[in-house]
Amino acid sequence: MRSLKLAKAFTLIESGPVILVTTNDGRKNNIMTISWTMVQDFTPKFAIVTGPWNHSYAALFRTKECVIAIPTMDMIDKVVGIGTCSGKEMDKFEKFGLTPLKAKHVRAPRIKECLANIECRVVDVIEKHNIVILSGVAASFDASRKEKRMIHAVGDGTFIVDGRKIDRRKMMKSKLPEGV
Repeated sequence: MRSLKLAKAFTLIESGPVILVTTNDGRKNNIMTISWTMVQDFTPKFAIVTGPWNHSYAALFRTKECVIAIPTMDMIDKVVGIGTCSGKEMDKFEKFGLTPLKAKHVRAPRIKECLANIECRVVDVIEKHNIVILSGVAASFDASRKEKRMIHAVGDGTFIVDGRKIDRRKMMKSKLPEGV
């Protein structure tokens, strides 16, 4: 093995799925791209890393709600574009040709073009580390979408796309919650 610069160590484990997070500040919808995510356990609790550097953060912090929208590989250029511009200067739904759908439990919209959407409420903010803890209140999945491969950011401007799915549910049955 050869040495790796410590500053690049995060690229070895960052590759969780890239998500889009929508918010609504009471006047306008917005979207931000997030690649730092974590599932906390088998409950619908999630963590994302974001902070005041993202325009959407103020609405997320104030309204305590959002939607996690899960894009697929065919949306990669839109996902990167959303993450490299500010909603302060434009309507990202319009700019990237995305359709906001009314959510059932939160004001933030779902995104029609995404594979799945999870409506969430903020349950905690760990400001010291810019971690926002979310609790899912509703979820939807578009099984009719042909493209289902998710995008994973490496952290250096490159991405990994899901590949083949391997089923080991029988082996793991004793560790999985009922119904999963």
